[in-house]
Amino acid sequence: MKNLHESSGPERAEPVRGSRCEWQILLAASAPDGNESRGKIERLRAQADWLRQIDWNEVLRLAEHHGTSSLVYRNLSVLGDAVPDEALAAFHRRDERNLHKSLFLARELFRILDCVDSLGIEVVPYKGIVMSEAYYGDMALRQSGDLDLFIRGCDLKRIRMAVAEFGYTPRVPIPENAEQDFIASGYECTFDSPAGKNLLELQWALQPRFYAVDYEMEGLFDRAVNTSIAGRSVKTPSAEDLLLVLSVHAAKHVWGRLIWLCDIAQILKRENLNWDWVVAQAKELGIERILHITLLLTNRFLATAIPEPVEGEVQEDGVAGFFANEIARKVEAGVTYGELQLSYFRLMMRLRERRRDRLRFLTRLTFTPGPGEWDVVHLPKVLFPLYRVVRLARLAARFARG
Repeated sequence: MKNLHESSGPERAEPVRGSRCEWQILLAASAPDGNESRGKIERLRAQADWLRQIDWNEVLRLAEHHGTSSLVYRNLSVLGDAVPDEALAAFHRRDERNLHKSLFLARELFRILDCVDSLGIEVVPYKGIVMSEAYYGDMALRQSGDLDLFIRGCDLKRIRMAVAEFGYTPRVPIPENAEQDFIASGYECTFDSPAGKNLLELQWALQPRFYAVDYEMEGLFDRAVNTSIAGRSVKTPSAEDLLLVLSVHAAKHVWGRLIWLCDIAQILKRENLNWDWVVAQAKELGIERILHITLLLTNRFLATAIPEPVEGEVQEDGVAGFFANEIARKVEAGVTYGELQLSYFRLMMRLRERRRDRLRFLTRLTFTPGPGEWDVVHLPKVLFPLYRVVRLARLAARFARG
């Protein structure tokens, strides 16, 4: 969970995009289906002499930013001399680095699973190497930076103590007298290890409580399915749960990385997705608009067809279409939102289709304290309700600064 003072600034443009042709090559080469990707690139090459004009350093930079450099390398490597050797070599180095990181993460995942299994604790890994193996068919085809595990909040303390034996320490220290408040207001505990920072995330909810997406996590555990990672059977969320989980995650970050849409595209390839359940759950949670925007952006950037059971409803959602167009332009331009800025919170509220969810978001944002408040003022347990006042004061000061 980020503290208020950790925000990186207001909405801004970052140097993550070059010309239109580099962006088009990135989109074409990021398609998880190799044949589809190469077909797109060939069509681009037939339209214009783009491949000779492309700034391949810019394509590499874009691919790194969007988390698709391994996908891009696999799809470009079969084009022969159409791609300069130097550019392919640079992509190859990053692909090798991702492979080594994936093998390391697999080893760490198995160590952690063995540890929690011995304690009788159930966890559900997702994203990262688990997503890559289960949906891309290759543990190293999707870039992975850390391990993400869903846990039950009541198990946090025991897991935290167990992984400490492997050198994992919480990035944000949790005060002993505030642990239950930390679990109630937050959604994750991030760990560093001697091998690097932010290598493990334990999550007991989808997002911080103030986002007002109260996903029923026990149901997610019940619906979890088995998948094989490097020959080992592990639990991961069902495809239907994962579709909603990743849509909400992408929305939280304003769909700013292409890899999140690649993940959605891979899920949509699954046959027999239970769309009745997905739609009913999205309506219950008040995230229909978020789901529609996700499907529209996946279609726009990756040409992934919107599934027939929801196509009519998605295409007729004019508000979702408006947001998808606005967000697509920002993603293409490399414009990002500084999280925890007023413009970001306004957008998060506007993404919700129900007035009551917008009001819950605003109320919880205003009055739900977290680590930032606990760091500023140390209060005894009996005075913890006063942290709401501290929260309100810090928000007011933050927004006053712009």
